[in-house]
This record gives sequence, C-alpha cells and structure tokens, in this order.
Amino acid sequence: MWIWIAVLVVALIILIVAVGALLGRLSGLRRAGERVRLRRTEAMRLRESVAALEQSVQGLQERAEQAQRRIAVIKAGRGAD
Repeated sequence: MWIWIAVLVVALIILIVAVGALLGRLSGLRRAGERVRLRRTEAMRLRESVAALEQSVQGLQERAEQAQRRIAVIKAGRGAD
C-alpha cells in the first residue's frame, strides 16, 4: 500500500514539474508573440511612411525637372550655352 502511495506521489511531483516547465515555455511564447505583433505593427507604419516619402520624392523630382526646363528656357532666351 505504501509503495502505491509513494509511486502516486512521485508521479504527481513529476507531473507538477512538467506542467511548470510547460507553463514557463508558454509564457516565453506569449512574450515572443507580442514582440512579433509589435514589430508587424511597426512594419506597417514604416511601410506607410515609405509610401508617403516616395510620393514626396516623386513630387520633388517633378519640380526639379520643371525648374531645369525653366532654366533651359531662360538660358535659351539669353543666348547663353
């Protein structure tokens, strides 16, 4: 009878240790999942910022081209090369 109780107690201790280790790993996975979620949100924000910057750069390129054309017209009007 005492042997069965000892076996049961040892099995319960092993089960408790295994559950504790599993809960520790799950906690780590939860923290990793949160970090992934935060990085995904940050990446989405950065993607939006990149799109806005691309539009700004495109606008600046168009204005620079217009300025170059105006300069060419002014130089042509003066007769300068």
